[in-house]
Amino acid sequence: MTARIFKAAKNAMQAGLAKTREWQLDYEPEQARVIEPLMGWTSSGDMKQQLSLHFESKDEAVAYCEREGIAYQVIEPKVRAPRTIAYSDNFAFRRTEPWTH
Repeated sequence: MTARIFKAAKNAMQAGLAKTREWQLDYEPEQARVIEPLMGWTSSGDMKQQLSLHFESKDEAVAYCEREGIAYQVIEPKVRAPRTIAYSDNFAFRRTEPWTH
């Protein structure tokens, strides 16, 4: 049983950074998922796939894994490069292509 500790990615459909500040612990699947022949649903007998724990910091998640004896892997988040753009830059003379409607 191995756990992954990571920060959730930003939702692509929203501009905000909600739910990206906390660290998340998910378990790796121990059994493969199978497709039910009658309805076509996917199922698994592994109940740990449904478990997701949230922590305020990476250190809390690592301490939890070490206290419970769980093997873990920490995935560091990628750093976003802030892009500052002003509306007036759309009409600047230094633009490489002309501005049109």
